[in-house]
Amino acid sequence: MPAAPAAASVLDLAPVVPVVVVEDAADAVPLARALVAGGLPAIEVTLRTPAALDAIRAIADGVPDAVVGAGTVISPANVADSVAAGARFLVSPGWTDALLVAMKGSGVPFLPGVSTTSEVVALLERGVREMKFFPAEAAGGAAYLKSLSGPLPQARFCPTGGISPANALSYLTLENVGCVGGSWMLPGDAVAAKDWGRIEALAREASLIAGERSR
Repeated sequence: MPAAPAAASVLDLAPVVPVVVVEDAADAVPLARALVAGGLPAIEVTLRTPAALDAIRAIADGVPDAVVGAGTVISPANVADSVAAGARFLVSPGWTDALLVAMKGSGVPFLPGVSTTSEVVALLERGVREMKFFPAEAAGGAAYLKSLSGPLPQARFCPTGGISPANALSYLTLENVGCVGGSWMLPGDAVAAKDWGRIEALAREASLIAGERSR
């Protein structure tokens, strides 16, 4: 089965992007299959564990309907390793010029992280219009992003950090938000128990929340 088609923008992959921490690479494929079955095909695997790159590789090889990416990308080496493992997008919690050069040269869509207006302006100066807003709730939440849409309408965001079923829609209804990142559909006890059915159900609930944005 061919892989899901590539997207020019991370923000266009799906309204909700699960942010996944994989401790055991053997869990990667069933976890990804559960998320895809629940309507969440874009999956960000964070580079926070030794298993992360193997997990990305396993999902890229074993779940063709998923679009797997790498999160917590903080160095040019992370960029190279992630793309080599099969990551089809990159997400960073912040950025430097060296990291930005590597991400631009990676050949895949990317979201550098910002939390201040000055960081947004600096990226716009460098030709980057799509960003991760992190940590979203701690950095000002939906109200902050709404306030940026007036002076900086060309910037678009994927807020991540503190996103939950209670506040996801407040972000998704903003004109300058393309998607949200979160892990609420991945409770630790369900992952530990390998309860893929529960994770699929929670993913489906997240998909329904995302569907509310168009009403």
